[in-house]
Amino acid sequence: MPPVHLREERFVTSTALLIFGATIVASLIALYASPGLMERCLFRPYWLVRKKQYETLVTSGFVHADVPHLAFNMITFWFFAFPLERRIGGAAFAVLYFASLVLSDAGTYLKHRHDPAYASLGASGAISAVLFANIVYFPTQSLFIFPIPIPIPAPVFAVGYVAYTWYSSRQARGRINHDAHLGGALFGLLFVLLTDPGAYGALSRIFAG
Repeated sequence: MPPVHLREERFVTSTALLIFGATIVASLIALYASPGLMERCLFRPYWLVRKKQYETLVTSGFVHADVPHLAFNMITFWFFAFPLERRIGGAAFAVLYFASLVLSDAGTYLKHRHDPAYASLGASGAISAVLFANIVYFPTQSLFIFPIPIPIPAPVFAVGYVAYTWYSSRQARGRINHDAHLGGALFGLLFVLLTDPGAYGALSRIFAG
């Protein structure tokens, strides 16, 4: 067993842990202590180029519309981000997470770039990228979600996750960026294909068998 101080160092320097903590803290501050922070972080496609608000492609991923929105994303993050980081490393995880935050907003930008009233927030794209990249590496993983008393296979959860958010995006309520989920999912799959194509071997064998 490694010395305690080495285990503690890995825990402290975990990229996923830093993102997890920063997202919770920033979201709660924006919700309860500083509404102005929420407004500054919102992603507004109309103003992205006009006012050069490029930082909002990232900052919008650290604030959430309400506690259930935050909890849903962070529970998904908790189950899938930490195993993925241990598999691919902290640096690769950071590239995946922040690149997906930015690139998953491409569809939202194209859809709403002429609408000055539209604004969105949430880590939807990045969470979806993490979820689908994790499934490539751990296709047999299952998870329990209260109050469902049976294990849910990760691929089934992923399909349900995207289906729910696709339906929610069609309802067009609130500022939650549901449109980013599909873009994030595709980027997560593409990221693994480009950085570790051999990881698809186990997944293909499961479907073939």
